[in-house]
Amino acid sequence: MTSNSEWRSAAVSTGTTIIAVRYDGGVVIGSDSRASMGGEYVSSRVINKVVQVHDKIFCCMSGSLADAQAVTNAVIHKLNFHSMQMGEPPLVQSAASIMREFCYNHRDELSAGFIVAGWDRKRGPQVFQVSLGGMVVEQEFTIGGSGSTYIYGYVDAKFKPGMTREQCLSFTTNALTLAMDRDNVSGGVVHLAVVTESGAERQLIPGNKLPMFHRI
Repeated sequence: MTSNSEWRSAAVSTGTTIIAVRYDGGVVIGSDSRASMGGEYVSSRVINKVVQVHDKIFCCMSGSLADAQAVTNAVIHKLNFHSMQMGEPPLVQSAASIMREFCYNHRDELSAGFIVAGWDRKRGPQVFQVSLGGMVVEQEFTIGGSGSTYIYGYVDAKFKPGMTREQCLSFTTNALTLAMDRDNVSGGVVHLAVVTESGAERQLIPGNKLPMFHRI
């Protein structure tokens, strides 16, 4: 049995599953809702990891929740200031670049990764992955968090360029459900956001409404 002092000094690991996919006209971004410590203690079952950083730009968080929230709050502040200076809504790539700057400048202190996705007037729908060390990669779709290791095969097999909005919603929901089934630090409900030129739409899918897959 672990003593109190050992528990306090033990390394804290966190888990999640996050995903985003681009389609013609918009993006779908989503996550599970479980926050945990060390894979043993569930601190929250319904936390929303899909954060709106501007009107048509969202991000998903993974890693240390405290670090991720601190970076996200700083990015929201800086992005709003940038938008006021420019006199127009910010670009999705600008949001990803600001987040990359924070992650890189504090890479020795932070333990957080992000997905940034949204729509802007210049390039339409976009999806970016911002890694722990501050690298930015634009992709058609991307996944992250501890649960992502269980669904690489699924997303590689099921993703097809040119999917519709409904196909992307199904793809995202199925991938998150499979990860939550297998990863003990992913779970809860599914939070989704669909971002298009006309704005953002949030969806919440409770556990009893998620698709059923074979369970051993």
